Amino acid sequence: MSSIKPKNSIEFLLTGRNALFTDPITRIGGEKTSYHLPTYEALKGVCKSIYWKPSIIWVVDKVRIINPIRTQTKGMKPIRYHKDGNDLAYYTYLHDVAYQVQAHFEWNLHRPELEADRIDGKHYSIAKRMVDKGGRQDIFLGTRECQGYVEPCEFGSGKGAYDDIDELGYGLMFHSFAYPDETGLDELHSRFWHAVMRFGVIELPKPTDDLQADARNGMPNRFVRAMSAKTFELESNVEPVSQTEASL
Repeated sequence: MSSIKPKNSIEFLLTGRNALFTDPITRIGGEKTSYHLPTYEALKGVCKSIYWKPSIIWVVDKVRIINPIRTQTKGMKPIRYHKDGNDLAYYTYLHDVAYQVQAHFEWNLHRPELEADRIDGKHYSIAKRMVDKGGRQDIFLGTRECQGYVEPCEFGSGKGAYDDIDELGYGLMFHSFAYPDETGLDELHSRFWHAVMRFGVIELPKPTDDLQADARNGMPNRFVRAMSAKTFELESNVEPVSQTEASL
């Protein structure tokens, strides 16, 4: 394996005691059961917690399952927002998870107002330092109550629980959200895909800003609701990097 890495790519080990990766439709209430695999959106959220600026878009390339897939069911008391008191529900979490993740960032071309922030090397250097520090913000594994931790690693190193299994199919799963600032549309869409794990590694398809092309390539999507992208301006409502770095 070549030691030369692209200057926009990071690799990290993601671990946690529990994880809950679900289809957003099931988050309304009642029982919740985790997918056996982390979703693209959840891993992208971890990358954004490590380091994010509106001028970049994180793309998750692949994830490797290190620990055996185990589940743990817990009795929970979710808040009833329509009336006082609590309900009793059972949530099925993944237990004792560990993943190796490889991801890279690309310029967000739907943010022309931030073109001056597309500086080669700057974002990569900061992202690498943030991986070493365990992330800029708290890491969550699908939901707030599932705390996660990141540290640097070399993707493919060590022994994984599924290295000797040639293929496992998981059917149709939620993939990610298509946000307005990444597609140029004033709409929010959800994407889906057919997940397959080969020798412990899941190659994650890269979403594009063309939803029709994604659908033709095996990634169907569904309209969720109308949504507009937030507008950013450099040195205005985005904290300067020099000021952020000085506080670390």
